[in-house]
Amino acid sequence: MPPKKQVVEEKVLLGRPGNNLKSGIVGLANVGKSTLFQAITKCSLGNPANFPYATIDPEESRVIVPDERYDWLCQKYNPKSRVPAHLTIYDIAGLTRGASTGAGLGNAFLSHIRAVDAIFQVVRCFDDAEIIHVEGDVNPVRDLDIIAEELRLKDIEFVEKALENSKKKTRLGGQSLELKKAKEDEATIEKVLAWLKDGKDVRKGTWTPKEVEVINTLLLLSAKPVVYLVNLSEKDYTRKKNKHLPKIAEWMKEHAAGDPILPISISFEERLTRLSEEEAAEECKRLGIESALPKIITTMRKALNLISFFTTGTDEVRQWTIRVNTKAPQAAGVIHTDFEKTFIQAVVYNFNVLKELGDEAEVKARGKIMTKGKDYVVEDGDILLIKAGAAKG
Repeated sequence: MPPKKQVVEEKVLLGRPGNNLKSGIVGLANVGKSTLFQAITKCSLGNPANFPYATIDPEESRVIVPDERYDWLCQKYNPKSRVPAHLTIYDIAGLTRGASTGAGLGNAFLSHIRAVDAIFQVVRCFDDAEIIHVEGDVNPVRDLDIIAEELRLKDIEFVEKALENSKKKTRLGGQSLELKKAKEDEATIEKVLAWLKDGKDVRKGTWTPKEVEVINTLLLLSAKPVVYLVNLSEKDYTRKKNKHLPKIAEWMKEHAAGDPILPISISFEERLTRLSEEEAAEECKRLGIESALPKIITTMRKALNLISFFTTGTDEVRQWTIRVNTKAPQAAGVIHTDFEKTFIQAVVYNFNVLKELGDEAEVKARGKIMTKGKDYVVEDGDILLIKAGAAKG
């Protein structure tokens, strides 16, 4: 008797499934969030007012994801149409201490954070007497504690409500299989609640795929990936030094190990947007520094577990966005929903192979073009040609 085929349990990612994911810029009031949004999107929201709650409704913008592979493909094919990947970013108004209990405009702000899939957390490390700090002085570690605590407290409120609803359901009883699942879900909710009350963020837990499925229904704030942005003065950014950085590093090690943290001077980035591309490049060269914005965008995309595949030709070069571990039929469905239903196979080769060998003819001659079926997991940088049947009317 042949051995049983081993079943590999697929990893379930924290967060909302999909490829059109959103990031929100979060922080205390007056740390540079709206100015960062202006710089990233190169659009004008007007000068952010110098008081808390200047931004009440979150502003939204789609920004191009910088990618040298896409640029290379466009240069090679010189297509009639060029469609890069985008990242959607929201500017969310500043939190204040006590937001989880409704202080300031806390409940509205926290609902805006709940609606995004990941967080850019801006931490102020610059001194400026003209820009009021809502807590009275510049202390980034205290600010990090405030944000983390407010998000966790709101999560505890969400989870306690979910647990209350779950207990009502399990007390009613029901069919054995349904009741068993309800009790398993309830055990997961209790586990998450204990984790939060222990002062830990949900994204830092080790959860089984079944637990992740339950957690994803709760839309928890501390389950979202975070990219920390340390906002320095232009002087400190240029010299790569700031008195607060060692303490921030200690805080990250204890509370957010593994999360990306990037230095930025938002005032410098805003100044660059007022220059032409040539002038901005010359200014960066003069100072010996680079804009942090491209790295910020690509880092967030990675934090969201997003990757790219390409479709190419003289008519169009297009960069498509999918989540990691996406199989070929689902990737085809991003191009057109009918392609997922009628998927037959995908002709695949990777960008790196094309760049190394120069053109498709050489890629084919070297036997590097693959034909893959429904179980193929698309890799970052794949170039795909989808073969699908006719859609049923």
